[in-house]
Amino acid sequence: MTANSVHTRCDPVEIVWFKRDLRIEDHAPLAMAASRGRVVPLYIVEPDLWAEPDQSARHWAFTRACLEDLDSALARLGQRLVVRVGRAIDILEAIATAMPVNRLWSHEETGNAWTFRRDVAVAAWARSRGIAWIEARQTGVQRRLADRNGWAKAWDRQMAEQMPDPPRELSPVAGLPSEPLPEACDLGLAPDGIVALQPGGRAAGLDLLHSFLNWRAATYRRAMSSPLDGATACSRLSPHLALGTLSVRETTQAVKHRMTELSGERGGEARAYAGALASFLGRLHWHCHFMQKLESEPSIEVRELHPATRGLRPGAPTDAAYLSAWAAGETGYPFLDASMRFLKATGWLNFRMRAMAVSFASYNLWLPWRQTGLHLARQFTDYEPGIHWPQVQMQSGTTGINTIRIYNVVKQGYDQDPAGLFVRRWVPELADVPDAYLHEPWRWPCAGHVVGRIYPERIIDLKVTTAEAKQRIFSVRKGSEFHAAADAIQAKHGSRKSGIPMTGRRRRPGATPDESQPETRSVQLKLDL
Repeated sequence: MTANSVHTRCDPVEIVWFKRDLRIEDHAPLAMAASRGRVVPLYIVEPDLWAEPDQSARHWAFTRACLEDLDSALARLGQRLVVRVGRAIDILEAIATAMPVNRLWSHEETGNAWTFRRDVAVAAWARSRGIAWIEARQTGVQRRLADRNGWAKAWDRQMAEQMPDPPRELSPVAGLPSEPLPEACDLGLAPDGIVALQPGGRAAGLDLLHSFLNWRAATYRRAMSSPLDGATACSRLSPHLALGTLSVRETTQAVKHRMTELSGERGGEARAYAGALASFLGRLHWHCHFMQKLESEPSIEVRELHPATRGLRPGAPTDAAYLSAWAAGETGYPFLDASMRFLKATGWLNFRMRAMAVSFASYNLWLPWRQTGLHLARQFTDYEPGIHWPQVQMQSGTTGINTIRIYNVVKQGYDQDPAGLFVRRWVPELADVPDAYLHEPWRWPCAGHVVGRIYPERIIDLKVTTAEAKQRIFSVRKGSEFHAAADAIQAKHGSRKSGIPMTGRRRRPGATPDESQPETRSVQLKLDL
């Protein structure tokens, strides 16, 4: 069927519901729908979703840019994006009332609890209407997964599959006007302090992918943890993968293609570059691995994974003040404060700084992980629920299967910002503090001129709170009951060695490639993309 075919209002349509798959390339629902009839490409702006506590103005600003780019791509095919604002079932019912609908198409989504409940309601609506809802997989996440055996190999197979071509053209559908995209304030989203929002849209994502594969990845492995260099050395593709302007599959295939090109080149530089891309490829595996956790156990978003850790952080009178100081970058610890301020301004942090921020909040401030997790969710432009919540729990020590890592925020400053350039950029109050004291300004003989006046005193004692946190967290990790529950969690959610690179891990003697391995008792997972 082509754009030149003759249609009437009585001809049924195929609705393609775009969610977090804002592209026309490698889009199976769009390709399949277009082969069957007229397509209504639909995006529903859902105010109730944007009212959720994990959403923010920066999320909408990035999403809006992606939608504008998607609309342009669809317009070139002959049918622009239809935007509607409201509840999904109300919008779908209005379209189904206006014209006959054959099928509803979309990609599967592993979102937050709100999107899950919405999808349950949409499924019920579709059944009541006798409309088939066909969902296609777009990541390596598998629904109704019985266990993780073979998961990594299945990921490899899916990522190697041929990608569907976008439709050559779409027949225009009359009688379905599109609403304008709202502004953040229209959705009740207040300004959140971002000053350098990452550009959204597929064109921006492709530019990032190209530059990463061809020159930026050269320093990826050695610079990814640097607060100064990581913003360039990392791919910065994570928000595009989260919103689906790029698919995981096309990204994986592009990386492998570039690695093949490099294999034909001689010299240590080409080998090093290929090694950096191999590391990045491993992180694409981990991207879907963590999303699978939330898909298999949605309660990870709101409840501690290991039952022994529930109630571990019941809240305290100091929580509100601690949370406010931590979020604002006003804790009195310069490197942490610089990281939190950088995040607020840019919407991004490298993985080490993210882990450090959660560690300080969860252990030194002993804040409930859900509180701090919600703040970070709103701050990260690349917020992906399936990665975010398992990672927050992992860094907070509530999974029962991961190594407890308590970051020393002072040591991290010396290690990652030895010259103090990052701290001086983001904590200008310390301009007069000599380099030798920048990461510990309270040690400076003239500290009284700055600390406690224009820069806050330390809100906690790092050494004391670290010792207290270790005592608290390890006290619940004893005994056979704890380990029995941890073994059950490992069996359900733990990684399988095959196909997912794990630095610093030796295979247990006699283990087959797909046997379960302890996910990380001796190694820190990194998800820098």
